[in-house]
Amino acid sequence: MSPLARAIGWFVQHPVATLLLSVAVVLAGLLGLRLLPVAPLPQVDYPAINVSASLPGASPESMAANVATPLERALGTIPGLSRIDSASTQGSTQIELQFELGRDVDSAARDVQAAINAARAQLPSGMPGMPQYNKVNPSQAPILALALSSDSLSPGQIFDVASTVIAQKLAQIPGVGEVQVGGSSLPAVRVSLDPNALNQQRIALDDVAAAIRTANALKPLGNVASQSRQWQLEASLQLRTAAEYRDLIIAMREGRPVHLRDVAQVSEDVEDRYASGFHNQRPAVLLIVSRQPDANIIETVDAINAQMDTLQALLPASIDMQVVMDRSPVIRATLHEAELTLLLAIALVVLVVLAFLGHWRAALVPTLAIPVSLLGALAVIALLGFSLNTLSLMALIVAAVLVVDDAIVVLENIARHREGGASPMDAALRGAGEVGATLLSMNIALAVVFVSILFLDDFVEKLFREFSLTLVAAMGVSLLVSLSLTPMLCARLLGRERPGAGNVLQRGGTALFERLRGGYVASLQTMLRWLAVPVLLFGAVIGLNVWLFQQVPKGIVPKQDTAQLRGFARGDDGLSFQVMQPKIDAYRKLLLADPAISDIIGYIGGRSGVNNAFIMIKMKPLAERKVSSQQVIDRLRSNMPKIPGGGMFLWVDQDIKLEGSGDSGQYEFQLLSGELEPLRQWAPKVADALRALPELVDVESKGDEGMRQVVLDIDRDAAARLGVDMRMIASVLNNAFSQRQVATLYDTLNQYRVVMELDPRYTQDPSTLDQIHVIGKDGQRLPLSSIASWSYGMAPDRIYHSQQFASVWIEFALAPGVTLDQAVKAVDRAMAGIMLPTHVQARLSGEAGGFETLRERQLWLIVGAMLAVYLVLGVLYESFVQPLAILSTLPSAGVGALLALMAFGNELNLISLLGLFLLIGVVMKNTILMIDFALSAERERGLSPYDAICEAARLRFRPILMTSVAALLGTLPLMLATGEGWEMRQPLGIAVVGGLLVSQWLTLYTTPAIYLALAKLRRAA
Repeated sequence: MSPLARAIGWFVQHPVATLLLSVAVVLAGLLGLRLLPVAPLPQVDYPAINVSASLPGASPESMAANVATPLERALGTIPGLSRIDSASTQGSTQIELQFELGRDVDSAARDVQAAINAARAQLPSGMPGMPQYNKVNPSQAPILALALSSDSLSPGQIFDVASTVIAQKLAQIPGVGEVQVGGSSLPAVRVSLDPNALNQQRIALDDVAAAIRTANALKPLGNVASQSRQWQLEASLQLRTAAEYRDLIIAMREGRPVHLRDVAQVSEDVEDRYASGFHNQRPAVLLIVSRQPDANIIETVDAINAQMDTLQALLPASIDMQVVMDRSPVIRATLHEAELTLLLAIALVVLVVLAFLGHWRAALVPTLAIPVSLLGALAVIALLGFSLNTLSLMALIVAAVLVVDDAIVVLENIARHREGGASPMDAALRGAGEVGATLLSMNIALAVVFVSILFLDDFVEKLFREFSLTLVAAMGVSLLVSLSLTPMLCARLLGRERPGAGNVLQRGGTALFERLRGGYVASLQTMLRWLAVPVLLFGAVIGLNVWLFQQVPKGIVPKQDTAQLRGFARGDDGLSFQVMQPKIDAYRKLLLADPAISDIIGYIGGRSGVNNAFIMIKMKPLAERKVSSQQVIDRLRSNMPKIPGGGMFLWVDQDIKLEGSGDSGQYEFQLLSGELEPLRQWAPKVADALRALPELVDVESKGDEGMRQVVLDIDRDAAARLGVDMRMIASVLNNAFSQRQVATLYDTLNQYRVVMELDPRYTQDPSTLDQIHVIGKDGQRLPLSSIASWSYGMAPDRIYHSQQFASVWIEFALAPGVTLDQAVKAVDRAMAGIMLPTHVQARLSGEAGGFETLRERQLWLIVGAMLAVYLVLGVLYESFVQPLAILSTLPSAGVGALLALMAFGNELNLISLLGLFLLIGVVMKNTILMIDFALSAERERGLSPYDAICEAARLRFRPILMTSVAALLGTLPLMLATGEGWEMRQPLGIAVVGGLLVSQWLTLYTTPAIYLALAKLRRAA
């Protein structure tokens, strides 16, 4: 007796121990279920760090050359850096560093800080502070958004408490990463200078700035002490309010003081008057919360919600704080739908078993095996630190089918021996012992399919690791259950009545099955006499597979309906902040009028430019709106008002992406060059070519935009003759037009700024330059026009770098009904007609670029999995040939899956690719059942290959049919999925159901034919 048979015998003869061990597995699984965190999908976090730097008033070109470039040179030497991009706008540079998957983000952060320190000497001296960095996850959408509004407080006052108190408290909550505060800026004392008054008083702009700076002193004053007492010295060395600054003496003229109020309007205002936010129709300050790369979304959101009462108590009573966006309800609803799908799949599988076996005692055996195996798998994945997410729940749904397959194989073989007259105990020992090695082969081969996924591309491996190992864990536990609990239960539950006996309905079902089996065996024997027919059919199926694979649209992951949209509104280059406001109001009205939309929030201006606005849109639950988020976007796009000088772009937030998408579209196309000028020349041509494609919508070019500018032409000879240097000219213009922060006010809780510029009344026309004066030699005041002339021109309003090259981004979305595969092919055709010069490179980037890489690997993923299975089967069967007979079932499964995907309008993406891997396992298990029996009959009973395969087909027809129908109905709820998260479950169900419908009937004929053909080849050799 083999060790495996002895082990089975021990479990059958010790029912109490076997039952208690099973109870222990169930309890461990229930404990693991309580410990498992929940998440929408496995965490595939690209370690990324954002570096931000500011230099108020500096042009985008100056920021790119003097700030971005030295930082990029220093940061580009960091090990493990896979991508470095920067965007420079007026006064601001943002650099995004993306590292290889697996790079520790904390270690990377230390390297980033060291690089910033190394670049410090090369940065402009006028920067208000050192560049700052923060850890981010570019592939994740924000998890929560708060809107703060008040009827009595100004946006600046709300922003103050939001940034000083609430954002700090939120950042302290475990799991919270970046907290962005937008919609206004900190309070400030704003000094709006009158150039006419300055000229009348003969006061230079630099003199005003110097007077404001020296009005405050922050130094320790010491103390006075006697032998018995001590007094601390305190003096009113700081001005704190606008009223105090109004009385500041900035000069003396003819013995009379000139106060700041004589030459300027001094008011309590904000640092940046070109920033505003909104919640629906109300002004609001927004806090946008993102999670840390390794944090769980649900746990982080729950921790934030638990602190909401505490946070509200920290706010003034007049401020209303609302949670506007919250990702957790949709995630919970998605998981709930997946759990219901799992229960329905289990119920259908149990009904299949009951229908085939005819009475409840037999059906109870696999029914008990399912929860024990699934709970055992939960215990394993809890130990591995996984989460309960959409993919792991899908793995459990599939595992329910595979688990019942194992139980059915054992149960059916034991039932066959009982029908032959064996005692319950003998039937259990003999039946389980006969199929024990077969089960072991089946599960090892199937495990190899999913373990092979772990050796794939970083992104694919991380995304599907939990799915694969959950299935492997379930199969491992199922194998143990099938060789211990299942035969023990069969020995007890099948002991009193023989399978086949029963009522009229049961006997009728048995008779119907026998006629079906008889018809199959007769048709099989007829076909095997014409062996060339099934062999040719097999060859045709292989060819059809190749053709279908080329025809089926390809994709990455299905687009999810997360009930959260994001939008980007952009005005024409050169539009002012004031002109943008009514355009954004028109877009807000459009959004709020849509019946599927619940709330909108957004902000205009700020770091992103005065003619840009970012919008977040909260959808109503799917059950209420009845349409998908993408359908809502298509509807909004068709109803978009024709606003002169404006445009709005919308997309659905996703839980996971290959890389971060752009600001105004889902996908990106990139042009790179060593110089900016060629990009300005070719980017419009490329953008126009892409706009002409019917497959694309919302095509938007970034980086080649022109911004109206006033160009000063300095007469350097005249300036030198009059004693005016370039630094003085730059300082004067900076003081006049850049909202310069000239002083700092120190409060007990925060620091505020004194912002100086010309009164906005004098900055609406370039002719104001004629009123600007500079100081020459001997203190002589000279009009700027005496050394400079000005003219209109154009300049970029933002400059992008990628991998330290100048770049232009062209973003686009897909037209309704168009797949990414079709769009990429259309882009390739369009670019083939544009003869770009060699010094301009073009490439798809972001998710579209990742798709191109993945598309090339899809076929190799399938071939690699099949090769791994062949190697393992070759070792198990000690044969080069028999694995080919087992793998011969796979082409027909591929045909069914690809046809089903095309019929339902689905892509071949990573989820449906999982379905193909599952088909490899499910179909292969049934083939092993037949081949294993035939080999055993040849080896032990001396049957010919023909007789052996015919008997194997007859005796294994019932378990093969049972497992096939169970797998078909078990995965049917995935194919028919509705509700939240259906788009992730459906492709897998379609692939598996379609593959099973075709393969299980074809392989009942092609597998015996291939087996015989290979046997003849062996004899001929």
